[in-house]
Amino acid sequence: QVQLVESGGGSVQAGGSLTLSCTASGYFTQGSWMAWFRQAPGKEREGVARIHGGGHTRYADSVEDRFTISLDTAKNTVYLQMNSLKSEDTAMYYCAAEYYGHSQYHLSWGGYEFGYWGQGTQVTVSS
Repeated sequence: QVQLVESGGGSVQAGGSLTLSCTASGYFTQGSWMAWFRQAPGKEREGVARIHGGGHTRYADSVEDRFTISLDTAKNTVYLQMNSLKSEDTAMYYCAAEYYGHSQYHLSWGGYEFGYWGQGTQVTVSS
């Protein structure tokens, strides 16, 4: 059974930094995409950053140059380093893993299907 467990959310002042972590169990990260999504109240869930086990990364335009995604395949853990945080970054952040089979929730981003999800961690940025 695949489990994704996030940690690291919290409250921070605008301009500050936070690092989110997501540890995957029962999942082979080396050959797949892992991603961070976020969902603000009243808005759709959107992709923030994704990384392939081979090292390729992609970012949403809104976070380019401020956020950095990384993957430690030995620990099966993906990180999201968030710098220069803005109030508009306030959202629930979700870790997701590439999966095309049956699951309760699927979201496509960049042509890849993400079907495994963590429970989410809240990030609140105050101005």
